[in-house]
Amino acid sequence: MSELFEQEVEMEKRSSWGPLLLVVLLVGSVLGGIGYYVFQMKKGLSQDEATSVISTMLKSKGTSIHFHVGKVVSDMDEQAKDPHYKLLAKAGYLEVKDLAWNSINVSVTPAGDKEFASVPGFKKWENPDKTTSYEIPLATRELVKVNSITMHGPSSAKVEYEWNWKTTDVGNLFDASSPTVKAFTTWDRSKLIEKYGADFYKGDNKKETVVMVKGDNGWKISAE
Repeated sequence: MSELFEQEVEMEKRSSWGPLLLVVLLVGSVLGGIGYYVFQMKKGLSQDEATSVISTMLKSKGTSIHFHVGKVVSDMDEQAKDPHYKLLAKAGYLEVKDLAWNSINVSVTPAGDKEFASVPGFKKWENPDKTTSYEIPLATRELVKVNSITMHGPSSAKVEYEWNWKTTDVGNLFDASSPTVKAFTTWDRSKLIEKYGADFYKGDNKKETVVMVKGDNGWKISAE
């Protein structure tokens, strides 16, 4: 009888370990999850990672000037008498001759050929209307510094940074604060800024904020 009692007691002891073991495993899992969350929060988005992602994003936001060489006739995209031709001619890069009220003849000077070819990213191509299109990069955006990184969970961060323009030599010509651009009429200056890439390139740093998220391939700018 006592032997049977002892067996029952032993079985109860064993059965009591089951729920306790489950509780221990559950607590361990929760603590492990919290530990991982805290670790990720502390690890967060590094300065180097933020710098790399933002620098790549800024490089895609450069600005260029596009114009035609040959007989240029006004259309919906470009007016032959618009001031970008006058500005490039003043710099000695183009020769421009009036043909009619809505057309001009444009040729590139030797100085223009040399200058345009020296600009990284310069492109030109032939068009069906027998003109040649020129595309000259004026400026690229360059990261100055990352001011702060604020984590909003292990995979989301708000980043405050500053950037400024890095101009090419042709871009310097299109600086809206330059004496050459200031010499144009208010109407022509407005057109240069609105349509032809002129900007205040020598101004103060621009401050902006982005949200970055961490995915399978690392950190990136949030699409939202």
